[in-house]
Amino acid sequence: MRLLIVEDEKRLALSLAKGLTAEGYAVDVVHDGREGLHRATETPYDLVILDIMLPGLNGYRVCAALRAAGHDVPILMLTAKDGEYDEAEGLDTGADDYLTKPFSYVVLVARVKALLRRSGPAGASPVHVVGELTVDTAAHRVHVGEHEVTLTAKEFAVLEQLVVRAGEVVSKGRILEHVWDFAFDGDPNIVEVYVSTLRRKLGAPLIRTVRGAGYRLEVPR
Repeated sequence: MRLLIVEDEKRLALSLAKGLTAEGYAVDVVHDGREGLHRATETPYDLVILDIMLPGLNGYRVCAALRAAGHDVPILMLTAKDGEYDEAEGLDTGADDYLTKPFSYVVLVARVKALLRRSGPAGASPVHVVGELTVDTAAHRVHVGEHEVTLTAKEFAVLEQLVVRAGEVVSKGRILEHVWDFAFDGDPNIVEVYVSTLRRKLGAPLIRTVRGAGYRLEVPR
């Protein structure tokens, strides 16, 4: 999943980005409301963490502009304020959740995961079963039969992109967009490296290369 943090406190923003990257998310960071609105408009993010007190445009205006433009990306608002009025104003502009500073990092991660689950298809389970493969996207656990397979955060993120669309072709570009952040300027073939590792750990026949199109997680007939 790819997240955008719009936060002008650079130390906090970078700390959150480091922690969320370790959780397996691709994370972009901007420190200005106008840049945040531009980035969120142009890039398919899975969730936006949005501070309220920002230079350029405040978080309320960024959130309202995104909703007015038809963007339904989940938005978690952060603010140093507190009180029912501030929370109500944030939610009225279209935010999905609200967190007051200072907050626990553990709580923030829990809120992020909850919003990502909520934004999935109605009634969707976090546990995906494809033949012998079981992937729990909430607990970040993978089993092949009775055997649990240990994956790195990036390996899991690549697998997640495939398993939630099992049987469909997932392009290399989509995997790059949702697993690596905006600043990534390395070789796009990094996706092939991770797919190769997943094949070794999970079984080669599980992931098929569709030449010129991407990869498909095979669903047993």
